[in-house]
Amino acid sequence: MLDTEGKEKSATHNAYQRLREMILTGELPPGHKLKIEQLRGLLDTGASPVREALSLLTSDMLVERIDQRGFRAAPVGKANFEEILMLRCNLEETALRASISNADEDWEDRLVLRHHHMKKAGQKEARIFEDAHKAFHMALLDNANLPVLLRYCSQLYDLNIRYRYLAAGGPSYKKRDIAAEHQQILDASLDRDADSATRHLIDHYRRTGEYLSSQMES
Repeated sequence: MLDTEGKEKSATHNAYQRLREMILTGELPPGHKLKIEQLRGLLDTGASPVREALSLLTSDMLVERIDQRGFRAAPVGKANFEEILMLRCNLEETALRASISNADEDWEDRLVLRHHHMKKAGQKEARIFEDAHKAFHMALLDNANLPVLLRYCSQLYDLNIRYRYLAAGGPSYKKRDIAAEHQQILDASLDRDADSATRHLIDHYRRTGEYLSSQMES
């Protein structure tokens, strides 16, 4: 019994991770109907793990129920993006200020390490970089000791990253010195200058936001 339950949980987890990545990267595009039978074949798993994974992704706001039995990848739009951006700026400012107020050497060491890993990952494929990028941004916040707030920040990061995968990579985006922006956020955080750190963080998000909003208009 325990072995069977363990296999079912593992199958659900694997289905969840695969579907989540496919939705975030746009492989399953916004609004795409997610049919259980098709996903079973795609993921080479049973119907039950697929349904459970879709239910979890509904809680993550990456999937929507369209009727009693149907699902689709959550749609995107400018209003949705702007709401995500506004919430990220407000909530992450609160979390970063709390993180800095609790600053200690362990947090600073962790932050420097995450930043180093992110820089190295910049030379690798997009998925590897995005994992390291999220780890750095969450490390900025994780010293806040506010687990509910951090959960919301993590979820908002994932909702935002869909837009980056859909729209990033254009010439205007590439003109930015993203590495320098990250360095400014890191340096101010290590200096324990909450005003400067939060200003750089919000400017970083808003520059990306302006670019992605322009891509949705074009």
